[in-house]
Amino acid sequence: MGAVLGVIGFLTVTTNSFAACTPVHKFETINTGTLSVTTTSYPPFDNVDASGKFVGVDAEILEKVAERECVKISPTLVDASASIQYVVTGRADMSSGSWYRTAARANVMGVSTPLYLEQMGVYSKQGYSKLAELTGKTVGTVQGYLWVADLKKILGENLKLYPTAVALAQDLEAGRIDTAINTYNAGVDAQRKGGFKGFKVVALQPDSRVAPSVHPAQISFLYAKSNNELGKAINEDIDEMQRKGEIAAILKNYGFDPKSASTGAPRFADVQ
Repeated sequence: MGAVLGVIGFLTVTTNSFAACTPVHKFETINTGTLSVTTTSYPPFDNVDASGKFVGVDAEILEKVAERECVKISPTLVDASASIQYVVTGRADMSSGSWYRTAARANVMGVSTPLYLEQMGVYSKQGYSKLAELTGKTVGTVQGYLWVADLKKILGENLKLYPTAVALAQDLEAGRIDTAINTYNAGVDAQRKGGFKGFKVVALQPDSRVAPSVHPAQISFLYAKSNNELGKAINEDIDEMQRKGEIAAILKNYGFDPKSASTGAPRFADVQ
């Protein structure tokens, strides 16, 4: 995820009723009875809508955690870089923002058990799904993404990097590139909202030359590394939701493949 400077705003949302509520776990938070969460404007995964409600895939998962633990969610809407700093400096208990599980983050943060997978997607008019089909084509992707280094080795000068997914989409739709590689879920959501007309968004078939296509990034919550009891609660609640198919159901409601909830064993995206 990219970083945009500046705090955008602060909002408070109550997610559940506390009548006759018994928490599944015991843990301390900065403010008793409240889970302080930093979030980013990254729909459809995390956002705050016009009415001030915390919404999105990750938000709905976290709301179910809050219901199990009898706490309110108090989200602070900030940019991606500030979101982590709030937790590190003790101003928030955790962060929700479609975060990749990485070893680098685990050095300074608690990283939850995985929520779902983020697959690579190919955006093209032809419905390409294999890297071999992109030979000789001008392919765009976003700089800094996990697969950039591998794609450079394969596509060479035919790979064009963009600072943002928005800039990538603009050039694709204008015909300045032949195809784009971006996250699969983002493309599905954009088409659900009327974007990328005339294009097909297809999950890239696994290719051993591109590690993230074989082992898609796992998405997680980040929490204060010192708060072991909070981490234990979040992880066990996620495991229970996975067993009951609750995360798969949330993904399906957003038009995503519910099989993405089948994450496999926890691993780090930056360690292959």
